[in-house]
Amino acid sequence: DQQKSFFECFGYIVMPGLLKDSIGEIQDAFEEVWLRRDANYGHKHDGMRRSMIVPFIDQHERLCALLDDPKIEKLVEGLLGEGFNYVGSDGNFYVGDSQWHSDRWISEVRFVKVAFYLDSLKSGSGCLRVLPGSHRLGDRYSQQLQANVKDSMLIPASERWGISGSDVPAAALETEPGDVVVFAHNLKHAAFGGGSRRRMFTINCCERVPDRHLNILHDCISDHARGYGIDSMYDEKMLATAGPQRHKHLAQVLANQGHMAAEVEKWQA
Repeated sequence: DQQKSFFECFGYIVMPGLLKDSIGEIQDAFEEVWLRRDANYGHKHDGMRRSMIVPFIDQHERLCALLDDPKIEKLVEGLLGEGFNYVGSDGNFYVGDSQWHSDRWISEVRFVKVAFYLDSLKSGSGCLRVLPGSHRLGDRYSQQLQANVKDSMLIPASERWGISGSDVPAAALETEPGDVVVFAHNLKHAAFGGGSRRRMFTINCCERVPDRHLNILHDCISDHARGYGIDSMYDEKMLATAGPQRHKHLAQVLANQGHMAAEVEKWQA
């Protein structure tokens, strides 16, 4: 259909007002998760650097239920097919700029990020910027961008191209609370001009992985174990509140995460 065709060509979709009717509940749940985290661990967001919780939606029943929301499920199924996998989430208070990057750079398995921005964001105040079409591996344009941008944290655009990162030609996806943005993990994206408490969280998904590419799913799971020190991709609330339909999006990961505890032990050794 038109939506999938647009996504395949440009690498992203913006759904204005998709969750407008429930955004108040979602914002409240977001804040509750952070308040509990602050109370339990004493790590209050200080506005100086990014704060992150992984997995995030798993911490609150209302956020877990987003996986069951027909609007979200239908949107992701339209891009990845039925039986897609939920592969984790992160909740964030962003601070300042995020430089140009891709979350992943592979062609064998399709990954997407569903992004929920809880504040009004404009071009100059930290909205998501994307380089349309930069997700297409093998395309000359995207391969040249990958060669130039993959180390943008070390070599900024000002040194590479003589311009600031915010001046790189891009689509600025201005959003209001209740809008939903979906983009391919391969897509180059960034944000500039944000404040010290930019609220957003994600739901990451991939297509159901064929047996011949299970190593990619295995590596994704290992990255979570090593990167976040967790021995399960899902928290207790996600599993305890899951019905049969949600389990379809958890089953393949659950069947392939048995190595996580060992990965954490190696990482902590």
